[in-house]
Amino acid sequence: MSHPPKLALHTKTMSKRQASEALDELVAGVNSPASKKSRFDDYEKSLTPASTNGDGANNANRETEDGADEDEDDSEQDEVEEVEEKAPIRQAAPTEGYDDLYLDTIDRNVLDFDFEKLCSISLSNINVYACLVCGKYFQGRGPKSHAYFHSLEEDHHVYINMSTQKVYVLPEGYEVTSKSLDDIKYVSDPRYSRQEVAEFDRKPRTSRTLLGKEYTPGFVGMNNIKENDYLNVIVQALSHVSPLRNYFLLENLSSSTELVKRTSILFRKIWNPRAFKSHVSPHELLQEIALRSNKRFTLTIQSDPVEFLSWYLNNLHLGLGGSKTKPHSSPIQHIFQGKLKVESQAITAKADTLDRLRFEEAAEVKVDVTRFLLLTLDLPATPLFQDEQERNIIPQVPLTNILSKYNGITAQELNAQRKRYRLMHPLPPFLVFHIKRFSKNKFVSERNPTIVTFDARNLDMSPYVEPDPAFAGPGEPIWYDLVANVVHEAVRLKEDVADSAVGEEKKTWKVQLRDKSTDAWVVCQDLFVDKIQHELLYLGESYLQIWERRKPAGKGK
Repeated sequence: MSHPPKLALHTKTMSKRQASEALDELVAGVNSPASKKSRFDDYEKSLTPASTNGDGANNANRETEDGADEDEDDSEQDEVEEVEEKAPIRQAAPTEGYDDLYLDTIDRNVLDFDFEKLCSISLSNINVYACLVCGKYFQGRGPKSHAYFHSLEEDHHVYINMSTQKVYVLPEGYEVTSKSLDDIKYVSDPRYSRQEVAEFDRKPRTSRTLLGKEYTPGFVGMNNIKENDYLNVIVQALSHVSPLRNYFLLENLSSSTELVKRTSILFRKIWNPRAFKSHVSPHELLQEIALRSNKRFTLTIQSDPVEFLSWYLNNLHLGLGGSKTKPHSSPIQHIFQGKLKVESQAITAKADTLDRLRFEEAAEVKVDVTRFLLLTLDLPATPLFQDEQERNIIPQVPLTNILSKYNGITAQELNAQRKRYRLMHPLPPFLVFHIKRFSKNKFVSERNPTIVTFDARNLDMSPYVEPDPAFAGPGEPIWYDLVANVVHEAVRLKEDVADSAVGEEKKTWKVQLRDKSTDAWVVCQDLFVDKIQHELLYLGESYLQIWERRKPAGKGK
């Protein structure tokens, strides 16, 4: 009865010996296989000290001699060591002598900081970094961040934080302080001194892009992503209102609303003298406007520039701490807000049918004083018939004629009332005129193509202001000069239907801007920027104008 145990023991011993001999026969003349430790790649191997790895040959022999139990223990030890070996290398500073490592991989031609700062993977706007090799945005720079994985997968190593403008190398994680990156930091977030801003309107300037193209700071193209040219012309025009531009360029607006901050950065990029390219994109500002306006103004649907200007100015006013009831409570109102006297009189049955708008002396007149940010000018009705040669007539009207609405004498009929208007002192530093060209009824939308003629200099506003000796003497002129002129263009969309071209009109917009340093005029339409003679300004369909009050002699330029 004692033989079975001996047989079992003998079987176990012989089984082990037979396996060893069979293996020797199979691998005769062949080098021994690498130990388990050598199966890790060189990078992982270099992360683990030699003392923890042990001797590979001894481990292999011990595994053979000790059997399965030792193999299980060794596997558990390998798992622990593998976790340790995959821990990332992080450095607080670059290796000595390698301060400029990877900086030669930066491609300035692909960098575009005009788009909204969102991670291209998570779409988060928190802690966003831009890859300076490919230009894409990623969130974070820690070992589990999208930027970290991008650096390993694509071999892109240099990143800039879009909030702090600090540059880091990944995956090592140390900050780069090289002066050669200052131009990238400046393009990402341009900053100006008061001396630089003061010289914008005094000294002519010419700059060059990375490709050597000349451009004038302040007069750059603006990208029309789809249908946002209505916004482009308004932003371009407002960026040439000197006190507003100076405020957004110089003031610290970090605690303001997102709309104010994005307006500020766009203004600063428009006037950037060290830009990489000769145009900017309003994409970042457009995203915020679409959000705040509940998609009333977007980049995909054409809107009216005057409607957008009214919304934009009021929201900037509130974003800058302005009050809804207190006048002149923000820079917006200081620059554009004025006072208007409105006289109203009910229309009675006794009114003369030949002069229904005449104010009756006996009737009661109600006087109100309101405040405005822009003034609406009405065009005369267009002719209904063609001329003798059967050609369409494009009528013309001087700007002073349609301004007579505010002389306090001319009356208008509105809502069963006669009204007349007159401006009051003090006039604002900048006047905004809306020339009303479009009207809608229940059936169609109509456009008035009347040309408004004007001189870009020397507009006297004194005939339209209530006299006040405290501000101006009798007959003393109040001169205004044109700063920006938004022009409408109608483009016919053609569609081939039965061999005939039919289509509807599409509205497009451009803006004419005055360069105060040279007194020359420039027209901007999306990415197109060119010079224009001031004698030709009025030939387009002017829709919105911004006029600047000229300072009296002896009170500065």
